[in-house]
Amino acid sequence: MDPKVKAWLAHVEQLSVVIGPRGSGTADEQKAAEYCEAQFRRMGYEPEVDRFTSRSSVFRPHLVAAATFAIAYAIFPKLPWAAFILSLVALVSEFQELLLRPNLLRLVGPKNPSRNVFAKAKPTGDHKRDIILMGHMDTQRTPIIFSSKKWRKIYAIWSNVAMGLLILQTLLFGASLIWPHIHETVWDISFISLIGAFSLIAITVEADTTPYTAGANDNATGSGLVLTFAEDLISNPLANTRVWLVCTGSEESLHEGAASFFRAHKHEFVNPVTVNFEMLGCAGPSYIVREGLLLPLKPDGRLLEQVEHVAGASDIGAYPVVLTGGCTEASDSMIAKVPAITLIGLERDGFAPHWHMPSDTFDKMDEAIMERAFNFVDRIIRRIDKVY
Repeated sequence: MDPKVKAWLAHVEQLSVVIGPRGSGTADEQKAAEYCEAQFRRMGYEPEVDRFTSRSSVFRPHLVAAATFAIAYAIFPKLPWAAFILSLVALVSEFQELLLRPNLLRLVGPKNPSRNVFAKAKPTGDHKRDIILMGHMDTQRTPIIFSSKKWRKIYAIWSNVAMGLLILQTLLFGASLIWPHIHETVWDISFISLIGAFSLIAITVEADTTPYTAGANDNATGSGLVLTFAEDLISNPLANTRVWLVCTGSEESLHEGAASFFRAHKHEFVNPVTVNFEMLGCAGPSYIVREGLLLPLKPDGRLLEQVEHVAGASDIGAYPVVLTGGCTEASDSMIAKVPAITLIGLERDGFAPHWHMPSDTFDKMDEAIMERAFNFVDRIIRRIDKVY
């Protein structure tokens, strides 16, 4: 086995087996952060820790939105103006949430401390650019909607239907204020939107009460690869590129760690690009050419060109994929105007093995795939160092 892959696997085992499930903002996520910090120190780095507050759940904001729609329906007969305003605020906030933007839904519910841990590898020559290597430490819960390909398809369809019903409710409530004579008709028709609201409530409550996954593939492979490159760059540094080695917290609560990192440090970057790592232990390697929940986000063309050049090597065999109905921490980098791409282990049909499932365990790691993934990343960052 390649010594670098062996080192990578050791990090994955420590995070997913010794520490185990690492929910966003939990004590076990803190243990993962402490492990990453200790590893940076062992290597001779001076790691930094950025603390932030996490909602600790990607599902809770949608629960709040769905409950608000249900309340709006209940008060509509006597307080139509209030019902419309509640529905409109919930709808706008839901769209903002899906666009990774701050919104009122995030103000509701408990919050927990989380943190990012990072170090910087200096170049041997003039500092001309920055590469941010990023992988998250935390793990997601294991709801039924992720339990099989069939359930994922059902959820994808029904979530769109439910959202459509809630949009319809808001529009009908607004119309009833303009034409009061349709008030009772709106009340009758909007009953179907209540089905959408209650279904979303049921889905989110079920999700938030399931166990956390051990997260070997998602995403001990990501943060473990950051640590592996941290050690490799000591003996094999880049010439003109400073490398930020970032292990993020609370990615599974819609990327609060990545968003916090870019807010805090964007002003320090020099000609930056972000290379994000996701689920690189079981399939691939592949690279995302489009992602996003509502609006599509694509890698910068110049960065994508470098990745495609390396992907074409016969011993790498990487391929492009589209991430539908989801987004990675590369999205947060793009939103911060830092070019980014995610290297990920999706199958050619876009399926993510063991994604948010109890089966995401250390024994699923594939050494051959990981060796190709390591070489893929290594060649990309060294090519960027020379020609980007």
